[in-house]
Amino acid sequence: MSTNRSNVGALVGGSVLIALGLLTMAGQIFRGFNFWGTIWPFFVIGFGALFFVGMFAGGKSVAGLAIPGSIITSIGLMLFLQNLFGHWESWAYGWTVILMSVGLGIFIMGWYTDNASQRQSGLSVLKIGAVLFIIFGGFFEMIFNSFSFSKYLLPLVLILLGIYLVIARSGLLARRSNPVDDSSDMSAKSETEQK
Repeated sequence: MSTNRSNVGALVGGSVLIALGLLTMAGQIFRGFNFWGTIWPFFVIGFGALFFVGMFAGGKSVAGLAIPGSIITSIGLMLFLQNLFGHWESWAYGWTVILMSVGLGIFIMGWYTDNASQRQSGLSVLKIGAVLFIIFGGFFEMIFNSFSFSKYLLPLVLILLGIYLVIARSGLLARRSNPVDDSSDMSAKSETEQK
């Protein structure tokens, strides 16, 4: 077991060094590329990924590491996008991304431990965070309106959310995920009628 852990550590460490080397080389070749100014959020993302490495190396007993791993990785991705576009105003509603990442972490934890109720709880928290992201993101983007394609992004997200709600309310998702066996329903009805 310890050889597997050291192999995982060497694989992750080697991959990080290769990526840093390639990015440093790109910074030397393309002089206009500001390596450290662009790439610093990847250190946050990498730190979050270490929690997932610990989860897979430690087994199902440490599945809870998926939650801080999801939070830190999501924050790193958000910092990267904010840094890339210079859109730091999005912190006004960025806390909703943290809420979504908590839901994602709970879902991953449930998936890893084969716990259906945790997966369901994670999806519920993820949905709440997504709805809050749309509401607060739309509100603050209309106020700041500095993000160049936000005028297209918000309507697209609203349309997708509406489609999801229509499909979810019509029962199409429930029928796909929980196929009902009519023969078991009939036998249950006949048992209750006999009593």
